[in-house]
Amino acid sequence: MKLTSPAFDDGQLIPVRYTCDGDDVSPELHWIDVPEGTAELALTCQDPDAPRGTFTHWVVWHLDPESKGLPTGEVPAGASQGLNDFGHVGYDGPCPPPGHGTHHYHFVLHATATAIALPEGATIAELHLALRDAVLTRAELVGTYAR
Repeated sequence: MKLTSPAFDDGQLIPVRYTCDGDDVSPELHWIDVPEGTAELALTCQDPDAPRGTFTHWVVWHLDPESKGLPTGEVPAGASQGLNDFGHVGYDGPCPPPGHGTHHYHFVLHATATAIALPEGATIAELHLALRDAVLTRAELVGTYAR
């Protein structure tokens, strides 16, 4: 499975539009080669460079394995979103402390063998627990940002 974005290449700068300094909308994402037998997809975005440890920016599950990606700023009907570390349900983009250097934002797509039984607003810890024995494969895209 492969995860890409037309907004930025792996390991490259995330444009301001997708950060707290811009429109703060989620970037367009594309995926290919979802394995046969995938029940659903789950997506997370985390920053391991945050001052107090890994910071969660986005948690989404119940994504249709037949889909080919997500448009900018949208989550399809039927998908569920979790609580991020800003205290919101949904996407909040990169917003590292000014002068803290370059942060790395890991978008990780998980293909699962079973449906994820979590309510809207679940935490990333709850999602990771639900994924523990269900992941068939995963793909990762890393973007960078500094302020």
